[in-house]
Amino acid sequence: MTDDPTFSRAAAAGVMTTSHAVAVFGRGHLRAQLAARRWQRPHRGVIVMHNGPLTHDQVLWLTLLACPPRTVLGGLTAAALDGLEGFPQAGVCVLLPKGGRRPRLDGLVTSWSTHLGTDQVHPARTPPRTRITRSLIDGASSQQAPARARAIILAGVQQRLAVAESLEAALATRGACRHRGLIMESIMDAAGGLQSLPEREFDLIRRRRRLPVPDRQRALRRQDGRMYLDNVWASYDVSAEVHGIPHLRVSRWEADLERQNEIIILGPRLICFSSYAIRHEADRVGDQLERALRRGGWAGR
Repeated sequence: MTDDPTFSRAAAAGVMTTSHAVAVFGRGHLRAQLAARRWQRPHRGVIVMHNGPLTHDQVLWLTLLACPPRTVLGGLTAAALDGLEGFPQAGVCVLLPKGGRRPRLDGLVTSWSTHLGTDQVHPARTPPRTRITRSLIDGASSQQAPARARAIILAGVQQRLAVAESLEAALATRGACRHRGLIMESIMDAAGGLQSLPEREFDLIRRRRRLPVPDRQRALRRQDGRMYLDNVWASYDVSAEVHGIPHLRVSRWEADLERQNEIIILGPRLICFSSYAIRHEADRVGDQLERALRRGGWAGR
């Protein structure tokens, strides 16, 4: 067991299993350190070689050593270690092998998997964790709110941690999971594959409410070139745009804000909807669009 690189890496962080500590230091030395309270035993079978508060890294190693063998970090915990920003996780997410016993640890978020091979678990990164594609999908599927699940997938692509194709491949091997359809939809949005579909669904919302037909892809001229608006009702001073994916990168966000300001300055009042809202919040979209048109003078059907 002492030859296992996992135990060596944990020991380098100051965390050891009791059996590993006995093998390295001897049982008498271990007992003396614990009795003198120079070391601590925060969980049965796990030793921390100091008596102060644990660092985040030590908490992760403690969690892994308290869990059954082959347990790895997963979900948002693993994704954060690989660079995902904006989605803090209160507890520690772990993926246990099927049949593995859950330890009694506060804040532990557990799931089980029958397959923890190198296609799912990164073979070199420490602490041991799932690959970023699996981490993002598991993180999204663990969310109660669909909008947050979608945001995790989009953020993973926008922050350049994964590409849509690799996420799609990972989802194909994932099996049944919560929000599966929405996750697939979000992956395709991130790849730009559904750009026209929300537009068609937006028009269905308009037709169901019997709202006037807009001019589409209307050009708005500005000094440095042209901008094209998705939907324009010039008579009612309204334009509407459907955004397939929100921009989390500051440079793109600033460009979007500049573009929206130019539209408001040069053209009709602008309202915007996400592709998620078009698909899943049709009543709200229709209501806001109708109210905008009525404010511009549309008398109704």
